[in-house]
Amino acid sequence: MFRAFVFAGLAGMWAGAVSAQAIGGLYEVQGKNFDGSPYGGEAAIALTSDVTCEIVWTTGNSSSTGICMRSGNVFVAGYELNGKVGLIIYQVMDNGVLDGSWTIAGTNAVGYEVLVPK
Repeated sequence: MFRAFVFAGLAGMWAGAVSAQAIGGLYEVQGKNFDGSPYGGEAAIALTSDVTCEIVWTTGNSSSTGICMRSGNVFVAGYELNGKVGLIIYQVMDNGVLDGSWTIAGTNAVGYEVLVPK
């Protein structure tokens, strides 16, 4: 229920979203966990409508799926990881790189992540 509320809230916040089409594809993941330790992997973004998408991250032995949306130079995704809701907000850079910060419900910490188009 909480996850549905978060996702509905995100959709309402970006009601004036622009097309997600320029975002779809494969990305190299370069990130830092809450403790500063690095992680890497791959993310795949698939369009589900003109303004929404699905994102799948594969990092190490972990995989997570979420929904996503773009509004101008902001790209946001809500996801579930180990039974908890997560949120990541990326800035869309001119070169197509997505530069973001993320968190997970119930934590008082922020991780960082960059998605580089493949």
